[in-house]
Order: sequence, then structure tokens, then C-alpha cells
Amino acid sequence: MKRIIAFSFIVMICFSAKAQTYKEWVRKADSCYGKENYKMSVAYYEKAFKIEQKSAKNFYSAGCSASMAKENKKAFKWLNLAIDNGFQNMDELQIEMDLKSLHSEKEWEKTIEKLQKKLEIIGTNYDKELEKELSEIYIEDQEIRGEFMNVYKSPKSDKKKIDSIGKIMLRKDSINLIKVMKILDERGWLGKNVIGVQGNKTLFLVIQHSNLKYQQKYLPMLRHAVKNGNASPINLAYLEDRIALREGRHQIYGSQSAKNKKTNKWYISPLIDPDNVDKRRAEVGLGPIADYAIKMNIEWNLEAYKKELPELEKLENIKE
Repeated sequence: MKRIIAFSFIVMICFSAKAQTYKEWVRKADSCYGKENYKMSVAYYEKAFKIEQKSAKNFYSAGCSASMAKENKKAFKWLNLAIDNGFQNMDELQIEMDLKSLHSEKEWEKTIEKLQKKLEIIGTNYDKELEKELSEIYIEDQEIRGEFMNVYKSPKSDKKKIDSIGKIMLRKDSINLIKVMKILDERGWLGKNVIGVQGNKTLFLVIQHSNLKYQQKYLPMLRHAVKNGNASPINLAYLEDRIALREGRHQIYGSQSAKNKKTNKWYISPLIDPDNVDKRRAEVGLGPIADYAIKMNIEWNLEAYKKELPELEKLENIKE
């Protein structure tokens, strides 16, 4: 009898190990990353990459996690694999806070040089002047937000610090918006074939961070750009959701989250038809909402969410 039990136990362990898919390992890695358990995150990414090595996004995240875990060799290996698999955002690479510890390493310059050479080949026919301008705007947009979140999340932060940096962020946003509006009004929503992946994303980011009236103004232009292959459906989904919530409507794709001031916990902002959200997300290229929740360190349970929805609607004044 003992032998049978022991054999069954071994079979269960083997089955459990085989049952873990690439996406499941990545999900666990992302969860640990969000909880700042970087060592465990690295271990899970390693398991995932033994199964599949295709996603530039996941390689980049793994590189950030390894950097924070002080496993620099793995960090550089995964960052280089991210570049090999399509990563093209030079500014993101250079201003990423989780990679700052790598900057003093000799391998850092080699990694930058590798990406630069790749971008020079890809961007032979880009509008160089405009690409440079959008690069500067991207850095302005992302650096101030990184600084804001560091202050916002700090246990020692206070309202004065948050308000102070918030005002700086709003001022920078208004300057960037004027520049981007000029580009959009004169040339339309330019595709990555003209301004690169990063420049194309910058147009979206600035509009995403603008006031509602500007988001409403440029939403039809972004929809048209997506239809013509000049913008990302994911970016459109994010803007659609943000506008919907600001207009007092339910979001469609679950791309937006908020913090409950009473419980101090983050939650997915009110969704229309939560049962089918993953279907809608898949249609635009977004992964399951459970994966998004993990990255945001949010507890996600569909049935519990549906029960909490009336309360969440009150918190965000959702009427439709």
C-alpha cells in the first residue's frame, strides 16, 4: 500500500510539473516581480524560457527583474534576447529605473550599441528630425512619471511632495501636448514606418495623458490610424477605456485601475460585461485580465469582482 501511495505521489509531482505552461511560468514571474520578490521572479522566468523564447516583452521584463535581483549576467543575456526578438525602444531602455544598476557595467555599452545598430538599419527611411523630437518628448513624459510614482509609493512621502511633483508633471504634459498636437494636426497619426515604434507610441502616450477634451478630439484619428495599420490596437483600447471612465461610462477592456482610498488597495476600474472581458482583450492583442491584475499586484476573482462592482461604480461615479 505504501508503494502505491508513494508511486501516486511521484506521478502527481510529475504531472504538476508538466502542467506548467510558458504563460503560467511568466504569470508567476510577473507576480513575484510586482511584489518585488526578484530572485523568485528570475527563477520563474528561467523556467518559462526553457519552454519558449519568442517574446521581446517578456525578455525585457526578465532583464529588469534580473537587474533588481543583482543577477547582471542573466539581465544582459535577456536584454540582448529582447533586442534579438524585436525590442526597439532605446529611450525606455536607457531611462528604465530597474536597469540603472547595469549602467556601470562594460556590457551595458555593448547592449546599447547593439540596439543602436539595429535601429539604424530599421530606420533608414525615418523622418530623423521628427523622430528625435518625439524621443525627447518620450523621455520628458516617462521620466517625470517614474519620479512621481517613486514619491507616490514611498512610505515616507507626503501630500506636499506628491502635489509638488504633480504640478511639474502637468506643466510638462501641457508643453508636450502642444508639440504633439502640432504634429497630428499637420501630418496626421504617423506610423512606425515614418517615426519608428517608439515615436508612434509617444504620440499615443501624450494624448493618453492629456485632458478629456483632447482625448475626445484625437480618438477618431487614432481609430483611423489603427484601421490603416499606423497605430497599435492596444493603444486604442487604453484610450477608449480612459475616455469611457472619464465620461462616466464603464471601461471596455479593463486596462485602467484605481486605488480605493478607504482600503488603500488597487482594483480594476468598473468594467462592462466582465464575463467577456478576456474575449474583448484578445481581439485587440491584450492578454487575460488576470495577467494584468498580477502585474498591478491586484487580487482578481471574476465572481467577487461582479459582486463588488456596484460599490466600485460609486467610487468612480460610473452611471452608464
